[in-house]
Amino acid sequence: MFFIDTIELEGLGNRSYLAGGARAAVAVDPPRDIDQVLAAAARRGVRISHVVETHIHNDYVTGGLELARITGASYLVPVGAHVSFTRVPVTDRDTVTVDAELELRAVATPGHTPHHTSYVLLDQGQPVAAFTGGSLLIGTVGRPDLVEPRLTEDLARAQHASAHRLAAELPDETPVLPTHGFGSFCSSAQAEGDATTIGKEKAVNAALTTDVDSFVAQLLADLDAIPAYYTRMGPANAAGPAPVDLTPPALADADEIAARLAAGEWVVDLRNRVAFAEGHVAGSFNFEADGKIATYLAWMIPWGKPVTLLAESAEQLAAAQRELVRVGIDRPAAAATGTPQEWTAQGDTLASFPRSTFAGLAGRGTDGIVVLDVRRDSERAAGHIKNSVHIPIHQLHKRLGKVPAGTVWVHCAGGMRAGIAASLLDASGRAVVAVDDDFDTAEAAGLTVVTS
Repeated sequence: MFFIDTIELEGLGNRSYLAGGARAAVAVDPPRDIDQVLAAAARRGVRISHVVETHIHNDYVTGGLELARITGASYLVPVGAHVSFTRVPVTDRDTVTVDAELELRAVATPGHTPHHTSYVLLDQGQPVAAFTGGSLLIGTVGRPDLVEPRLTEDLARAQHASAHRLAAELPDETPVLPTHGFGSFCSSAQAEGDATTIGKEKAVNAALTTDVDSFVAQLLADLDAIPAYYTRMGPANAAGPAPVDLTPPALADADEIAARLAAGEWVVDLRNRVAFAEGHVAGSFNFEADGKIATYLAWMIPWGKPVTLLAESAEQLAAAQRELVRVGIDRPAAAATGTPQEWTAQGDTLASFPRSTFAGLAGRGTDGIVVLDVRRDSERAAGHIKNSVHIPIHQLHKRLGKVPAGTVWVHCAGGMRAGIAASLLDASGRAVVAVDDDFDTAEAAGLTVVTS
């Protein structure tokens, strides 16, 4: 008998896996915070004999090297990946024994990266799962444009071929277990559902239902913005990431928070956007702990800029730290827990701004105000409010001066990014209203929505 445990990384939209038998297991694409993997192995009562990477990751810092060091496991990395540490280089069709009659076979599946490798789990010689990393995903494939622009089209064609290879070599009932596709920007499109098989993908995945030229043309046309921090993840993983330190950061009082703000550092309030709008430390930014904090904070903050985290509780702070180490923001400069009143220096008052809905915007009318859309280009092309200004959220902090004069009503698709944007505008001294609403309601609310 075998088992497969899934380790969800919801903030990044990824999954890692622990698969094994009665005594030993293999960890696939482990996260930076490896304690989760160690705990999963402990619950199963198995040792981790192998740690494998499907590719050098562009969207998060791996914990593979440290996990292999701690457990004594063999660290398997595709042979074509250029790394600075000792590992077991994996080539196509290499097979290792994990436990008793449980084996892992490498399958070269270039496309997401030139060296990308999937792994097929074999029980008594029969395929029982395919760990496809950034190759074949649920209803789509991994992006081919994260390595080098000159390689993008060739990698897109390789994705098509790799998907067909997996479909040809594996039985229809084989579960497909990708790393990306659950909200990760490494996915070329967002997955629908959370489980699939080779047979299901043959019926719905464009890589398996369209000819290569049509597939490549559509894939390249649909590619979206790349988070800026991705350029740092690959080199960090190739160099060999250091162990993480998740101990609590130094505590800051109100005066230190004020001093850090005055020095131009980032002070990030982790509370939900409703609470932040009602009252916050003037100059602080709002990245909700329950949102995609790792993606958007890492995307927007100048790399290396000191960040102080403000949290409602020690638990909220610890969760945010865990998310941030996964993308290379290893140690907050300082932190504070409690309430905004406790974080505000004596004599200072809390800042605030109003919130509204698309119905509220329609009732107000768009004359004399600025309607700012902070969604991505692809979202805006599908429909946007007539005469609205467009600056994607990941560009806003560098383009605040481009926002026209007037009170800014800022919106996104659901409210989270609008909350971030409102905090940036508020910190810069602009009058702002955060539209905390689902964009699908905008037209029904009476606003004119146009497409481009």
